[in-house]
Amino acid sequence: MFKQILFATTASPSCDHAARVAFDMAKRYGAGLSVFHVLGIPSRGFSQFVKDVRTGETVTLDDDYLAWVKEEMKNTYARQLEIYTDCTLEALPGVPHTEILRAARKKDADLIIMGSTTREKDKGTYAYKSTTGSTLQAVTKSARCPVLMIGRPVASAWGGFSNIVFGTDFSKSSDAAFDFACKLAKTLDCEMHIFHALDISTMHMGRMLNQDEIESRIRESLRRIRGRYVAKIKDEMQDYSFDVWEGIPYVEVVKYAREKHADLIVMAHHTSKTSEADNRLGSNIEQVIVRAGCPVISVNK
Repeated sequence: MFKQILFATTASPSCDHAARVAFDMAKRYGAGLSVFHVLGIPSRGFSQFVKDVRTGETVTLDDDYLAWVKEEMKNTYARQLEIYTDCTLEALPGVPHTEILRAARKKDADLIIMGSTTREKDKGTYAYKSTTGSTLQAVTKSARCPVLMIGRPVASAWGGFSNIVFGTDFSKSSDAAFDFACKLAKTLDCEMHIFHALDISTMHMGRMLNQDEIESRIRESLRRIRGRYVAKIKDEMQDYSFDVWEGIPYVEVVKYAREKHADLIVMAHHTSKTSEADNRLGSNIEQVIVRAGCPVISVNK
């Protein structure tokens, strides 16, 4: 299913967890792997000076500097490169999300892998954030292929995917994510768990729902899952389940994935209409990315 994987990295410690998953997936599924680093943004026009995206320093862009960057990438991923050799390393200047999207199209990548954020809090340290990075936001908005995001250490993913949670809110965007989750589950022979979180945090302008109303909405959501999703897969897939829980959606998705021992969560990039200028992920998937103990795939096409 995965023939060409693009791993977008800053070659810094903040991308280490994503790197482990990228190399492992490429080796496990026999995919070509491109390790891609956008090293800086030209300071003005076609100037030979670029602003390094990691340090913020202005450096002179020449052949020696490019060679040094690539050598640093080789050193950073030396252990992985010894194990998996079907890999190319590239570094070039530009606006990070623009170059990542361009490279993905050029290479016909069927998966992009990124860390949820690429900035270190202080030199030599890294802290988990409550939001994803701006580059990730822009890439997931326009990518023609799914984007796999790694926010935390995810040892379970290194054993291959076997247990997928698909989170839905019954939107058209979620239908595209469902199609991808089904294809992935069938190809990799995974269990699939269809899940909807009934949002009771903002319903009825602050009016608290009583338990009878909550249970009625849960039954209606279960009926919709059976009609919208289960009807499509019941004759083709044996290992599946579906559930509806009430609560704050992103909290319930993370809890559900933990209970099911999921090694992958699949969700739509955004479930409401947004302007072309709005790059932000939907609030629920963004919070799932930064909180989940397993990788999260965003699907927007």
